[in-house]
Amino acid sequence: MLRPVPVPWTNVYGLARTLLALGTLGTLAFSGTGTLFRPVATQGDYPVCTGPMRAGVFCLAPENGLTATRWLCVLVLLVVASGWRPRWTALPHAWVSFSVFSGIAIADGGDQVTVVLSSLLALTALGDPRRWHWQTLAEGAAPSRRRAVLLGATGLVLVRVQMSFLYFQSCVAKLPHAEWADGTAMWYWGHSLAFGAPGPLQPLVNPVLASPLGVALLTWVPLVIEIGLAASLLLAQRWRWRLFTAGVLFHLSIAVMMGLWSFALAMIGGLVVLCFPLGSHLHVTLPEAVRGMAGRRGTAVPDLPAGPDDGAKREAEDAKDAKDAEYEREPVRHASSAGPSGRSAPPGTER
Repeated sequence: MLRPVPVPWTNVYGLARTLLALGTLGTLAFSGTGTLFRPVATQGDYPVCTGPMRAGVFCLAPENGLTATRWLCVLVLLVVASGWRPRWTALPHAWVSFSVFSGIAIADGGDQVTVVLSSLLALTALGDPRRWHWQTLAEGAAPSRRRAVLLGATGLVLVRVQMSFLYFQSCVAKLPHAEWADGTAMWYWGHSLAFGAPGPLQPLVNPVLASPLGVALLTWVPLVIEIGLAASLLLAQRWRWRLFTAGVLFHLSIAVMMGLWSFALAMIGGLVVLCFPLGSHLHVTLPEAVRGMAGRRGTAVPDLPAGPDDGAKREAEDAKDAKDAEYEREPVRHASSAGPSGRSAPPGTER
């Protein structure tokens, strides 16, 4: 029996789009034009506008217009990250991602991952009928868009397959090198002037690098995480949650240690699609203390989607409130008196 195709338009894939856009936005906003576009040995001046790279937005910019074009791309990415009209911003997002990867002189693996993922997620976003990619799809909207649902779900499946192969290749490609096999690779990376730990973290990192066990763990644990994420599509969901947590911590560690924040955001965006169930919706429930404070201050508490156990809790709370209201309607009696039903007055009504 065929399983129904899950509706792809949830805030989970929206979160992935936002993370991808923020990674590219950070590169453009916090790097100067002279840093992004400069001569590179054997390559010439950037942007290099030959072959397919001529389609990049920076190759279409007028002379001395790279700075203005850069900030225009930042504005586009801000709109994408906000989640507004995903079907309108899908192709501009993919175009800006391609332009950055092909047009700047300091492109890294995160920019390449963003190009691929933003292009695949465009298949999903182009059919998204919502105003914001954080919203819940209106009831009855999916059946009338069967082809768009199928195309959108296909885009998410392709992202998951791409991420699985990416982690598999990343792990397997390291194994033939002796430094990764014998557990010493991170000693060299940790002492690198370009990718070593920043000054404030060196007192914490250097003792680990000085320990044979510490270096071995720093080298081999990432390999275990990568091969686990490569196989995550074959594992139960509970293991995917654990691998997702490990993967996020892994990439955040790379960002803190090596400064590769755009790479970390791109990979975490891909992890969201890889590890979350297809068609799932990320629910946010405010803590009771926060909701109580908002109520006391007269602030309206937002009506957020309920979690899986919130329905039963809410029914129990409604039943308790109804019972309390029934007590309040009863006349005040002496503690020893009882009504026709034989029930005594509630505690606290004694005189």
